[in-house]
Amino acid sequence: MSVGAGLAGAAAGTAGPAPLRKLIDALPAARLEHVFTHASWAADRASSYERLEFLGDSVLELAVAQALYDRYPDFSEGRLAKIRSHVVSRQSCAKVAKELDLGPMLASRGDASLPREELARLVANRNVLAALLEAALAASFLEWGFEAVEPAIVAAFSDQIEYAAEQHVDHKTELQELLARRRQQVVYSVVDAQGPAHDRRFTCAAVIDGVQAGVGTGRTKKEAEQEAAREALVGLGPDPPA
Repeated sequence: MSVGAGLAGAAAGTAGPAPLRKLIDALPAARLEHVFTHASWAADRASSYERLEFLGDSVLELAVAQALYDRYPDFSEGRLAKIRSHVVSRQSCAKVAKELDLGPMLASRGDASLPREELARLVANRNVLAALLEAALAASFLEWGFEAVEPAIVAAFSDQIEYAAEQHVDHKTELQELLARRRQQVVYSVVDAQGPAHDRRFTCAAVIDGVQAGVGTGRTKKEAEQEAAREALVGLGPDPPA
């Protein structure tokens, strides 16, 4: 068993960034140096983490896609794609990078000639943090292989996966895409609005080709429309297999 597989296996089933941090910490010095070399002090662009970032993006997407495919067998391709897009976003990657303390690791390896203020700006930059994470994933993949790094990635992104699957759902878009395949259209209308301005409750209907297909309530029109779309999706059912 490789060192990476052993580290990942020992932490199997553990949610959070710890398994991934162990893999990163175990990387050889040369790989770590490559991960934490920013273009502003690299000898050339190829010596910075940018090439690793390119590879790490694909490693991350594959790990997340496999996790979603296995966890949610009833989700459509479109919904899985939307969840994956949220999970692998720059914002999500930057959040995980902060949990892994990748910013301080970059700062500790910064060029001594770089002004302190500039280094602090880089360490706090969301895009830089996301790039560092992807570079670290690529380096871990190259060193340990996908089987070792995949469970560590899923553990590190477990909160983002759960949130995107359970909360960050765009029922309106899903309904619109389903109806487009069926050559139908949906419009939304406000059926009712009650309560004072500071505590308003809206009721909206999803009307498909003139027929009311779903009704939802919410504190905003958008929230009520999402609920109406969700109810309409339940009533319509999935597309038949192609």
